[in-house]
Amino acid sequence: MSDDDGTWVDETEWELGSDEFAADLEEEFAPPPVVAVVGRPNVGKSTLVNRILGRREAVVQDIPGVTRDRVSYDANWLGRRFVVQDTGGWEPDAKGLQALVAEQATVAMRTADAIILVVDAVVGATSADEAAAKRLQRSGKPVFLAANKVDTERVESEAAALWSLGLGQPHSVSAVHGRGVADLLDVVLEALPEASAVATTGGGPRRVALVGKPNVGKSSLLNRLAGDERSVVHDVAGTTVDPVDSLIELGGKTWRFVDTAGLRRKVGQASGHEFYASVRTRGAIDAAEVVVVLIDSSETLTEQDQRILTMVIEAGRALVLAFNKADLVDEERRYTLDKEIDRELAQVQWAQRINISAKTGRALQRLVPAIEGALASWDARISTGRLNTFLKEIVAATPPPVRGGKQPRILFATQATARPPTFVLFTSGFLEAGYRRFLERKLRETFGFEGSPIRINVRVREKRGAKR
Repeated sequence: MSDDDGTWVDETEWELGSDEFAADLEEEFAPPPVVAVVGRPNVGKSTLVNRILGRREAVVQDIPGVTRDRVSYDANWLGRRFVVQDTGGWEPDAKGLQALVAEQATVAMRTADAIILVVDAVVGATSADEAAAKRLQRSGKPVFLAANKVDTERVESEAAALWSLGLGQPHSVSAVHGRGVADLLDVVLEALPEASAVATTGGGPRRVALVGKPNVGKSSLLNRLAGDERSVVHDVAGTTVDPVDSLIELGGKTWRFVDTAGLRRKVGQASGHEFYASVRTRGAIDAAEVVVVLIDSSETLTEQDQRILTMVIEAGRALVLAFNKADLVDEERRYTLDKEIDRELAQVQWAQRINISAKTGRALQRLVPAIEGALASWDARISTGRLNTFLKEIVAATPPPVRGGKQPRILFATQATARPPTFVLFTSGFLEAGYRRFLERKLRETFGFEGSPIRINVRVREKRGAKR
């Protein structure tokens, strides 16, 4: 049944069983499994990633991180979708190398479903390789050892020597020539779940990350939350002795605070410390369900603050903005801060903002309700019937803009997944970015979603048997 103006088509006109349809969409929009490629510089990580992707332009299609620390790419092998994380692009000095490679391995253990450790078979196992292997042995994740630069049969014996790392069979590959890469991928994909277990793991205390630029007060806030309440249940070791998550009881509930840079220990000022901190930040975001971004309200908002917020949005996590050091803000700064927020934080107008002081404890009681609200929005689902009724009214009042002389019609809409709420709109034509933003604004006005990103995916599809 369609409206007289032709802007809507009832879902009963779709030749699809609704249950099967919903299941297919859920599967399609489920977060794909993640394979992390780790190893020291110059072992061929990025070359291997390009080989897996089957395209050399991978480097220019990356998703920007804080530095060139970790870059994620969508990959497909024999019809299986997955994400490859390349951890290349950094060149610390030899002194800090061992710790940094081990750190990289630790973050991969937290945020990937499977890990490939790349080692230069010609050079052999170095102390940095051994440090990474030691961490990975305790990860509980499938770990695959890629013995790279095995360009000829003659180098096979060097690859065999890498059994000593204790990660099982070394898979001989030549990332440059493609030798052995298909065999490696077959084995890796066999071990991967259909959807990312890291992103979907439920049960247990909700996972919270405190992130922000250096010296914004992350440690002070965590210590204040733990100490004042006298309620650190205990520190829970992750997959290895490091990182350590803190279980803290707040508001009558236990929360798992995911370890982030500087939370549990000082980071040395050696070369590479920025890489180290940014890897930890991104790792904490990926391992969390809700992210509390701390911003120093006594200082001007920085590009670093913006980059961290972009990471949270890209990761699709629930968000709370905590403006710390409120005790240092006078009337004049309060006025300029409000102006800065309106100007600089337009992309996250939907996030709840709280002004706190980790030092004095001011307004910390507002943190838990803000976190709970953001998580409720992140988990929220709207029934298909309710969503289509809502959209029908919106479209009748404000139809999509005409493109090329044609009025695009929204045929049917459904929520594919939650965490974050992801909506799929089936349309008869392209919907302008401005109209998508309008729909997002209306969804938020009607259903709330405070503290959660929303994703709107448009599928252009002619209605079957449509009258011309």
